[in-house]
Amino acid sequence: MSKLKIKGNDLKAAGVPAGPLAGLAVAIAKKHFRGEEYQRFLQELSKVSEKPDDFTDNVVWSTYANKLVSHQEIEEANKEIELMENPAPYSVWGKGGIEAGAINQMDIAVHLPVTHSGALMPDAHQGYGLPIGGVLGVENAVIPYGVGMDIGCRMCLSVYPIAPSFFKSDSTNLKEILKENSRFGKNIFEDPDGDNAILDRKEFGEISILKRLKDKAYKQLGSSGSGNHFVEFGICDITDPENEMGLNTGTYLSLLTHSGSRGFGANIAQHYTKVAMAKTRLPKMAKHLAWLSLDSQEGMEYWLAMNLAGDYASACHHDIHDRISRAIGESPLAVVENHHNFAWKEKAADGTELIVHRKGATPAGKGVLGIIPGSMTAPGFIVRGKGNAASLNSASHGAGRKMSRTKAKASFTKKDLRQLLGKKGVTLIGGGLDEAPGAYKDIREVMGHQSELVDVLGTFQPVIVRMDKG
Repeated sequence: MSKLKIKGNDLKAAGVPAGPLAGLAVAIAKKHFRGEEYQRFLQELSKVSEKPDDFTDNVVWSTYANKLVSHQEIEEANKEIELMENPAPYSVWGKGGIEAGAINQMDIAVHLPVTHSGALMPDAHQGYGLPIGGVLGVENAVIPYGVGMDIGCRMCLSVYPIAPSFFKSDSTNLKEILKENSRFGKNIFEDPDGDNAILDRKEFGEISILKRLKDKAYKQLGSSGSGNHFVEFGICDITDPENEMGLNTGTYLSLLTHSGSRGFGANIAQHYTKVAMAKTRLPKMAKHLAWLSLDSQEGMEYWLAMNLAGDYASACHHDIHDRISRAIGESPLAVVENHHNFAWKEKAADGTELIVHRKGATPAGKGVLGIIPGSMTAPGFIVRGKGNAASLNSASHGAGRKMSRTKAKASFTKKDLRQLLGKKGVTLIGGGLDEAPGAYKDIREVMGHQSELVDVLGTFQPVIVRMDKG
């Protein structure tokens, strides 16, 4: 058998990838084809390279065909997904007060091939992947970084049958109640509620990462995160007599908390973001928006884990409110709770089934209640959603930062903060300059930008605020 003289350009023209597969093709040629059969070899090689699945059992070509199939599967998995040329539509509220970085992140998000529509809230600022204050509706997919690190972060307000004059007569006791019944950051309770039903959820036994995180969830139960999370007493002023809470207009002593799913949710977010980025290869500018299909095993795992983390965050708030209610000897007349950093299954105005991501945005469907906080010296607003389809039934989740934590620390002094707190009549336990009120947008301006999204039922004015390191 005369040897074939194989030319590299001929192999390339026949669809053979460079590397080991080219060497394998040469070996097959030398074993099964004579010199005068060179053209037949190239013809067959081209057919196998074009449709390797048809040759996986072929006596001559099976080894090459099977290796080529594996090679193509790896290539496909690593293939970068192209963004859409034409973006999906999205609306913006309060655009003049939103930094360019957040607008740019939203512009990228609406070019994802899974995106149906979006919206940007007036408290928006730059984050990772989807901007804080970003709302994104996608089809049959979930984006871990579109939900965010602090899964299910939420607000919870308890309104008590106690007059605000109680602050004057017993403020010292209220401060002690906050200190004894709230924990932040690494400072956790020695006696978490081990009987809490959230710890009995079946997901802890069905999903491997949740099995590993159950102990962390148990230890941090009933505590709050660091940063902008807080537990505070304040004055709730109900101004709408038609409110769904059944409260008479007037003022009440109230408790407001802000926190999320702690290290439990953060670990879920980190794990599934890595999985999504490995499975969904996007251009560098969009890589943090990698998604998981809800038809995939990983996508359904994340969906279940996300919902568990959201329920865990709610359980933490209820634990805090139950502790403090017992300490003050009163049950609340009403409770308002809403969350952000989450994804919901909803229908768009055109009937499309969507997964709506609200990263730092509040659900504001028609009749849905929520509370949108300001800062430690500015009021929060109790709201009722109007169900605005253009906002994907959403509103802001707060005032929103106007400067980074680093810039805030460089811009304010402890003396500045003490003077402002004294002027506003607010007692702060813990906290830091990175959370100085001046680091945030004016909540009244933010609310003014979203009058088409929510109705205001009342306000909450902080009086005694506890944050991390307090």
